[in-house]
Amino acid sequence: MKGVLLIQLGTPKDPSVKAVRSFLREFLSDPMVLDIHPIGRWSLLNLIILPFRPAKSAAAYQQVWMEEGSPIMVHSKNFTAALSQNLGQSHVVALSMRYGQPSISAALDALDDAGVDEIIVLPLYPQYAMSSTGSALAALYEEAASRPIVPPLQVLPDFYSHRGYLDAVTAGIKQKKIAFKPDHILFSYHGLPERQTKSADRSNTHCLASSGCCDQITKDNRSCYRAQCFATTRGIVERMGLLENDYSQGFQSRMGRTPWIKPYTDELLVSLAASGVKRLLVSCPSFVTDCLETLEEIGIRGKADFIAAGGEDLLLAPCLNDDDAWVETVADMIRGI
Repeated sequence: MKGVLLIQLGTPKDPSVKAVRSFLREFLSDPMVLDIHPIGRWSLLNLIILPFRPAKSAAAYQQVWMEEGSPIMVHSKNFTAALSQNLGQSHVVALSMRYGQPSISAALDALDDAGVDEIIVLPLYPQYAMSSTGSALAALYEEAASRPIVPPLQVLPDFYSHRGYLDAVTAGIKQKKIAFKPDHILFSYHGLPERQTKSADRSNTHCLASSGCCDQITKDNRSCYRAQCFATTRGIVERMGLLENDYSQGFQSRMGRTPWIKPYTDELLVSLAASGVKRLLVSCPSFVTDCLETLEEIGIRGKADFIAAGGEDLLLAPCLNDDDAWVETVADMIRGI
């Protein structure tokens, strides 16, 4: 019998300031997320972020918290249940969170108790980044190394260009587009500091060296998060038959003063409204599950900023969550092992 280990980012246990502070402490203490000198990381976290940000983040979580719990947890559990049903008795599926609960350790315990012979690992991030997939796998391997016995682990690759993933995302956007009738579509991906994308440049000369550095996947940028995001957009645009002026791409969630990958979503929301776009449809293809960054940052705050800048309406296309086509796609990935 095979085990399936799903790794999602994580969530506070509740939307209180105390719980959010605990979550942020664990998340931002990760050196693969806040990749600066340890002394600088400690100072930034304990003297600037944790004294002030938890209250603001808790207020944001409270706006999107569901009756059943955190959106990312609710949707991830629903996806896990649907995937388990699709795969049947030949597979045992366990959900884990990189930060918070259920932990990777707890998920491995559950798979061990079920008596699985091997474990197929799927970090739930379409595009690879050191701070997401890389950190999840590092935590998994560290946990595995601490155990006397661990079944063989097989990690599924990045799926940013997987046909089933792109088809499912495209279908969701098309469905919203028909009723909403947008003037423009914005693809918004989670951002990263520029230094992290440059670290994935195999040639040390390609990344951000020109405006077209991400126009195609090459041997130099095949592990570059930004290049993979642009490839995802191209895959969706081709399926939708969009023209160049029909869409834009941006990167959200930046923090701090260091340069992050561009263009910035918050600036695009303002400039698109100023250019005459009235009805904007936004898709967030770096997230497979709706969470704070999609529901609050884009669906609430981003919408307000767009309307304040002259737009009329903004609609957030839901993430894949437990969409049937997405569940079938992941099941096919696993059966193909």
